[in-house]
Amino acid sequence: MNALERIGLLKMDFLGLTTLTVLDDAVRLIQQNRGVAIDLPGLALDDALTYAIFARGDTTGIFQFESHGMRDILKRYQPTRLEDLTALNALYRPGPIQGGMIPDFIARKHGEKKVTYDLPELEEILSETWGVILYQEQVMQIANRLAGFSLGDADLLRRAMGKKKPEEMAAQREKFLTGCQARKVPVKKATKIFDLMAEFAGYGFNKSHSCAYALLAYQTAWLKTHYPVEFMAAMLTSETGNTEKVVKFINESRSMGITVLPPDVNSSALNFTPVGDSIRFGLTAIKNVGENTVKGILAARETLGRFTNFFEFCESVDSRLMNKRVLESLVRAGALDGLGAHRGQMISVIDRAIERAQKLQRAKESGQHGLFGGGSSASAPPSPEALPDVDEWPEHEILAAEYSTLGFYISGHPLDKYAGRLQDLKAIDLSTLESRRNSEDIVVAGIIVQLRPMRSRRGARWAILTLQDRTGVCEALVFPEAFQKLEGILKAATPLLVKGRVAVEDVGTRVIVSDARLLDQVRDPAPNGAANEAAASATGAPSLLRVRVSRSAMDAGIINQLHELFVSRPGRCRIAFELVQDDGTEATIDAGSAVRADRELVERVRQICGSDSVAVVQ
Repeated sequence: MNALERIGLLKMDFLGLTTLTVLDDAVRLIQQNRGVAIDLPGLALDDALTYAIFARGDTTGIFQFESHGMRDILKRYQPTRLEDLTALNALYRPGPIQGGMIPDFIARKHGEKKVTYDLPELEEILSETWGVILYQEQVMQIANRLAGFSLGDADLLRRAMGKKKPEEMAAQREKFLTGCQARKVPVKKATKIFDLMAEFAGYGFNKSHSCAYALLAYQTAWLKTHYPVEFMAAMLTSETGNTEKVVKFINESRSMGITVLPPDVNSSALNFTPVGDSIRFGLTAIKNVGENTVKGILAARETLGRFTNFFEFCESVDSRLMNKRVLESLVRAGALDGLGAHRGQMISVIDRAIERAQKLQRAKESGQHGLFGGGSSASAPPSPEALPDVDEWPEHEILAAEYSTLGFYISGHPLDKYAGRLQDLKAIDLSTLESRRNSEDIVVAGIIVQLRPMRSRRGARWAILTLQDRTGVCEALVFPEAFQKLEGILKAATPLLVKGRVAVEDVGTRVIVSDARLLDQVRDPAPNGAANEAAASATGAPSLLRVRVSRSAMDAGIINQLHELFVSRPGRCRIAFELVQDDGTEATIDAGSAVRADRELVERVRQICGSDSVAVVQ
């Protein structure tokens, strides 16, 4: 950089921002879906609903304002104008944070600290930042107004302050004080102001940069507020291939009341697209399905109007674009579920369907349309073959196939069947991990989607797990001591209940694992009683009686016995039934009544339903 300056060259940095593409895509989708033309540069900058998003800290997907720390500041600051967003962009950096500027700035905003100016001339320059020198441009304005610096000289002063070279600073101080004296500014005040400029210039931010970023943030927030479906579709498209981000934005969409529809060859486009008030999954987000293949599918769909069966689909799409791996991925992702067959049937005839499609397409290309050429009966497509009568895949296999092709679960989640139990065990959602304090003890649940074996410097084995629940993804560190006792249950696709502590690090917020258990084996509180302590009432009395029974075994006789027993012992302990279906899935049902869960009642329930059917949660 210095060498370029010495030879008179200009260095310019150009930032490529994904956000610009998101904005452009969202505007295009709004035009397509709503017929409304949005002029982003012409947006009014005083929309109260948009600023309300910032004030709530509801900033997932909002440029530069997504981090937990920034959300906390937004809630405390309550921005109401673009200047507020500009200032927060400049403040949320290591220098101002470590210097304690943010609490002082918030106090000034809310009138909790009086704003004063050493000279009347400073009010015009510093009023928008509550009397604080925050921007590099303010340093230049002060030098210009108080000491008569030209804007070029003022820029040299700014640069000298940033570099903090003693000889340059001494020369600039003398020039500033001389200029102030000529304009009758008291020496004492001039010295104080120069020292303040020097202090803040060390981490003063460029206002034009901060303002440009604030404008982009406002535009993304405006779109999220007024056109949430199109905005989230654009966000999801921008993160295609980044599983963690896609899971995050799908969960954000659902929390906003937006349904994310699964991929469908009769409805999906290349990317995520709005369909009314829902978002349809894009076909290019399916693993092994490339853009050329999707374009071939869309071309065939445009010709046919709609695919009606599996064989027709295979025969209509150019076979050069549709090999076995691509077709399997489409089936496993559920993109062909609308063709009148289930996934087990389609997988069982893939080889035959591809062979038949290739034969028909070769015949068509070679002009074999019948003996006399082109007769209507000869050119009519053959009838589809009957599909074999095979069983549909079980739910766990369907979900595993979706995960392998989409990178996450879309038609359900393996943890869905544990939802009631996890609530009782006080397991927190992984999406809330960033809001937790460093070293806070927590209980989480998740599926192991990745496991990386590691070795310490001393050769001890440990592991980094990637856990996923219904709301997000996180990394969990299992250090040697914990790994030694937990190694047997640390396997891919395993649902775990994990006890640990929060670790806030530069790479993100992670969990340090101290204990874990297989969720299938959790009948009572979490490891080492962590959830028991969290769920215990002030009196220490049981809060929930959980009765686990097979659905097929729940006949009228058992129901009547339990009803009579529970009616005879009213109390404050809620009752919930875990009904286990024949396929292994579970459903939790609240009985809507409460009992006195003493030892006698528990023993009686065990006699009726089985010795291992009861768990008492404190």
